[in-house]
Amino acid sequence: MDTALPELPPAVAQPTSPAGHPWVLRDWGRVPWPQSAEAMQAFTAARGPETPDELWLAEHDPVFTQGTAGRPEHVLAAGDIPVRPSNRGGQVTYHGPGQVLAYPLLDLRRRGYFVKELVHRIEEAVLRTLAELGVTAHRVVGAPGLYVRLADPFGHARLPPAAPGEDPFRGLGKIAALGLKISRQGSYHGVALNVAMDLAPFGRIDPCGYVGLHTVDLASLGVVVEPTAVARSLATHLIRQLD
Repeated sequence: MDTALPELPPAVAQPTSPAGHPWVLRDWGRVPWPQSAEAMQAFTAARGPETPDELWLAEHDPVFTQGTAGRPEHVLAAGDIPVRPSNRGGQVTYHGPGQVLAYPLLDLRRRGYFVKELVHRIEEAVLRTLAELGVTAHRVVGAPGLYVRLADPFGHARLPPAAPGEDPFRGLGKIAALGLKISRQGSYHGVALNVAMDLAPFGRIDPCGYVGLHTVDLASLGVVVEPTAVARSLATHLIRQLD
């Protein structure tokens, strides 16, 4: 692969985290998924010990991406939406307009933590972003991402662990999906937060490999907000949580 770094959108900010870590924040706007995926891979291959960590925000044209654990039977009826292989972890998911993508490109050696903690920190940033909008999201053990109670997305009751043999997703809808790639101690890919989407394409797949998993967005929960506002909030929380 040619690791020459492609042209990147200009930095919209160069924030410093509360712990003093420098960041570069870039907003790709709406961009085809393969373009940003190839740019992330090239950036990670080219970065050196002094390269600042970056956070990329994006929105994508409709696409199904199939992670390294993906199985073709989980793509039920792709139709006119392309299916692209991805080197992130996990299985199939959908990206499309009205969804906020946040891609933290981190030097994990410099940060001093490993993948499990990185996942937890990204999830925490999403939890706090949603909480600002009044939505209570939950983690499900063994299923990265964030989920809401379909019957009470604004309630604050804790989510009890599923009993043995019980469907862990019963009564839940997935609002954010997470998938990462680590190369040379650098992380890329990231998290997708559903804001105001056409949710129908999720019915053409088993989202993240789970048969019948319900998918929601903020709009379907009755929360009317612009994706750009959610992206700004998520970026702020990610920079704080990833210190």
